[in-house]
Amino acid sequence: MIENKQHNKSVNLWQSAIRDAVDKTKSNILLHEKQFPHITSEKKYSWGENTDWIEGFYTGMVWLCYEYTKDPFFSKSAMEHVDSFRDRLAANRYMDHHDIGFLFLPSAFAAWTLLRDESSRKLALEAADHLLLRWRTEGQYIQAWGPKGDKDNGGRIIIDCMMNIPLLYWASDQTGESKYAEIAGKHADLSRRYLMRGDDSSYHTFYFDPADGSPIRGGTHQGYQDGSTWTRGQAWAIYGFALSYRYTGNPSYLDTARRAAHYFIRRIPEDGVVYWDFDAPVNGNTPRDSSASAIAACGMIEIASHLVQDDPDREFFMDAASRSMASLVEHYSTVEDSHAEGLLRHGSYHVRGNLGPDDFMIWGDYYYLEALLRLEKGIPGYWYERT
Repeated sequence: MIENKQHNKSVNLWQSAIRDAVDKTKSNILLHEKQFPHITSEKKYSWGENTDWIEGFYTGMVWLCYEYTKDPFFSKSAMEHVDSFRDRLAANRYMDHHDIGFLFLPSAFAAWTLLRDESSRKLALEAADHLLLRWRTEGQYIQAWGPKGDKDNGGRIIIDCMMNIPLLYWASDQTGESKYAEIAGKHADLSRRYLMRGDDSSYHTFYFDPADGSPIRGGTHQGYQDGSTWTRGQAWAIYGFALSYRYTGNPSYLDTARRAAHYFIRRIPEDGVVYWDFDAPVNGNTPRDSSASAIAACGMIEIASHLVQDDPDREFFMDAASRSMASLVEHYSTVEDSHAEGLLRHGSYHVRGNLGPDDFMIWGDYYYLEALLRLEKGIPGYWYERT
């Protein structure tokens, strides 16, 4: 009886949070039409053009709202967004980075997933070809930022890319051409070797010699310091390696995801939501990163979906994800504020750079809604084909 009451409480919590997310997303569309949210430090979004690495998450939220409600208002708006991504790719505008999966999976691929829109499928495949341009044969990796030979970034990979390479795995499945999956797998193997550390924590970034690919050092860009564990990076590792396992069946990827998740869970604070870096000094002013907890929750649910029923980690990960999500809804969400533009308070972008150290993060909003829909309806987001 107690378990049933707890289950009913959770279901009601998820449902009320989803309804709030749907209402806020619709309000944002009506107020800002075809614009996209950008990060500020003013407890609101700055709305503008499709020019950053984050716009796909907003479109993904619109698609999630459509999938939940079946309201054509959302599908019409999302397809208008997809047109914007089509124009952006055609003009090669602000595309000199590896976050192509973040842009085109929750937008064009989602349109293919939900509507079987052939033009969106072709757009997602064109985006995969664009991501392949970042493959560096000398080092056998996908360069994170900047042009080939860039003085600072020519030999750099970052953990975030694990969430972008699903676009390549999918392209192989769609086209039958092995090159996409081979490159994705080689990058995943290199990331597993150099970005993941012996204690199951992760570097944010790793540097190689661009000339011959020899390893140089691990470091960070947005974490506390080079040897620390940036919480959002650890969350990308959890979810990203789980998705590589889904596509490849390579057990080493699932093992890496599980170990990264255990590391994360062991360090979750009492209230269920992580600080911005696991090694940052904690005091009354230390920023949280609600977005990292939302991403990790999605990753833990994904891992659990691959485990047999009697594997103790299956219940362990689902319980950890549910507890984090309950805390996010009850203590970090804007459910009680109908005028808020964002869904989750206390996300962080780049704390050391003082860029959005404590504010709404559109990727946090997306993964928060994805996790809610995974828990409530089994809707998994837009990172792989549905079966």
